Amino acid sequence: MSNKEVINRIRNLSTQEQRNLSYEELVKIIEPLSADEIIELSNVIGYPVFTRLCMGSLKHRFVLLQDGAAAIIVNEKGQILLQSRADRDKWGLPGGCQELGERFQDTVIREIKEETNLDVNEEDLELIDIVSGSSRRNDYPNGDVVINNTALYCVRKYSGELRWDNESKNMKFFDLNELPENQNDPDLIKVYMKHSKM
Repeated sequence: MSNKEVINRIRNLSTQEQRNLSYEELVKIIEPLSADEIIELSNVIGYPVFTRLCMGSLKHRFVLLQDGAAAIIVNEKGQILLQSRADRDKWGLPGGCQELGERFQDTVIREIKEETNLDVNEEDLELIDIVSGSSRRNDYPNGDVVINNTALYCVRKYSGELRWDNESKNMKFFDLNELPENQNDPDLIKVYMKHSKM
């Protein structure tokens, strides 16, 4: 089987099947691949999951530093869009991890499309800040601990019909003075609120 066929076979696995690849299987898959093919495989599986799979038995013990982007999507009433995440009982901003070789602008546009079905043009992205540090720590139900470096964008112009994927239970626009208490990204929202008062 050629390297391309191997990558396509993994592409056709379900998300759960990809996550269940053993360390030993992954070693056999990766050994013959070139650097470009490893980048492609990483982007097929998703960089954080791929990285953890490469750690073998340490995958849930190693604290991972990951880069990503998030969006404050503002409607005509000045409300911001939050998603109720499927993996925990918290409301957060649309966004996610950067793939290898991807620019932050591409990350946030891709994540907005995947998570909300909304279309955004790069010229309509307003960079608010790069948010990093201990406030960006996330502990996941499966035991993973990550510290994110997040490019935070504001989006006021978008198109499409709001729909969400299996990462979310619900999506809703909130007034800034009526935000839910169980937030996933309170630090990012504080940065936006400070920025919007300037």
